[in-house]
Amino acid sequence: MDNSAEPRQLLIFPCNGNAIEALDCVGSAYEFAGFVDDTSEKQLNGAFGHRVFPREELEKRTQCAVIAVPGSPATFTMRKSLIESLAIDADRFVRLVHDSAQISKLATIGFNVVAMAGVVVTSNAVVGDHVCILPNSVVHHDANIGNWSLVGSNVTIAGGVDVGENCYIGSGTSIKNGVRIGKQSLIGLGSTVIEDIPNNTVVAGNPARALRKIDQ
Repeated sequence: MDNSAEPRQLLIFPCNGNAIEALDCVGSAYEFAGFVDDTSEKQLNGAFGHRVFPREELEKRTQCAVIAVPGSPATFTMRKSLIESLAIDADRFVRLVHDSAQISKLATIGFNVVAMAGVVVTSNAVVGDHVCILPNSVVHHDANIGNWSLVGSNVTIAGGVDVGENCYIGSGTSIKNGVRIGKQSLIGLGSTVIEDIPNNTVVAGNPARALRKIDQ
């Protein structure tokens, strides 16, 4: 048998909602081996019929591919440090693109990226490293999604938008063309963003308005 044709094993960190949804994006190139999570209860009981391993499994299975999808509206500012704390080589991180997602041949997609069901990324858009895009969101032409950012479901990012690093774009948000979203900013659910947003800012509303600054 030609072992090179066998699917590569894949570990997903951590065992959270993003990870469960990422499972739907695992295609024939990968065989899901289990979750990696720091919670001892999850390690003991498993989750959704799958094993949950401690971090040591990353060291034992050095040939395994990895997808890391930590982060929520409450914890997204820790996303970069959590992923970096895994201390694994960048070439172990892969991309997961759902069969129903549409990625333009003219788009640029980084590593450790998940594009879930119904996602559309159009011409000349750039999606950085360590980015998670939830179902049915659209990234239009010439937009840029910075490293470490999370994009919720049913988000519309218009042409030429620049989303800074380590941002959280809440589900149902629409961002006007050409707008700049400062790094480590959070946009609340269902917002309409028509003006630039400074770094480290929480905004929400229609139109979106600044609510508070985020401690650095």
